[in-house]
Amino acid sequence: MLAVLASIPSPHKGVVDAGPLHLHAYGITLLVAIAACIWLTGVRWRRRGGDWDFVLRIAVWGVAAGIIGARAYHDVTSWNEVPKHWWGPFAVWEGGLGVWGGIALGTLVGAIVARRSGESARALMDAAAPGLLLAQGIGRIGNWWNQELFGKPTDLPWGLKIDPEHRPLNYLDSPTFHPTFLYELIYDVIGVVVLLLVDRRFRIKPPALFSLYVSIYTFGRFFEELLRVDPSHHFLGLRINAWVSIVVFCCSTAFFVWWQFFHRGGDEPQPARRRPLPKGPAMAIPRGRVRS
Repeated sequence: MLAVLASIPSPHKGVVDAGPLHLHAYGITLLVAIAACIWLTGVRWRRRGGDWDFVLRIAVWGVAAGIIGARAYHDVTSWNEVPKHWWGPFAVWEGGLGVWGGIALGTLVGAIVARRSGESARALMDAAAPGLLLAQGIGRIGNWWNQELFGKPTDLPWGLKIDPEHRPLNYLDSPTFHPTFLYELIYDVIGVVVLLLVDRRFRIKPPALFSLYVSIYTFGRFFEELLRVDPSHHFLGLRINAWVSIVVFCCSTAFFVWWQFFHRGGDEPQPARRRPLPKGPAMAIPRGRVRS
């Protein structure tokens, strides 16, 4: 009883009623996450001599590609959850987006657009790295709204209370679970601070900071996967996304060490258009479901 009283409450519905409008809280959360990523990326890009127009153009292409990639990843790794209709693979309204595919395809398309615009794709990747990690952390709040993707049962004071209809069948008698959304939010915010400090204090050769971001995220994601109890395919006793975390962490960390300390390259690439930064407040950014 004390554990329940001290637990983190969950919202009973993921819809915010605003008069005649019914706004899905998950969608609002993702819009806030995208806006935060654009803002932080834009601030960092301007400090490198770039401009906001380029960042916004990249955001349009990157977000669109990210949604496609996220859905494709979900379809491949969770094929049993795809609706059995011809439109099933495209049914994002039914839920099901994988962050791995979203980041991969969004980054690839963003890099292509940057190169075609005459800008440095490597410099852009490093400028966007902290913003991407911040967006991933904020986006996890959507899991809290939907009472999904939580961890194993726990009686810790910060246990997350889950309504019976959202609990796995084998945990129907467990009222509180590990709030993995909160763990990732805190971890990601700490990772953002680490990336910003590393970029400020050391001479980083792009895209080494981006690879460090990938290593930080996958390191924490591995331990999160050990806690989660939502349905997932397994291989050798581990969830598929745990294996993805291991492989991607090893690759990104090896690339970071090689590129930063052993690769002999030229000077750090800079934005093609270097303009003096205007004085005054930063311009406002327009607002723009991860499933795994």
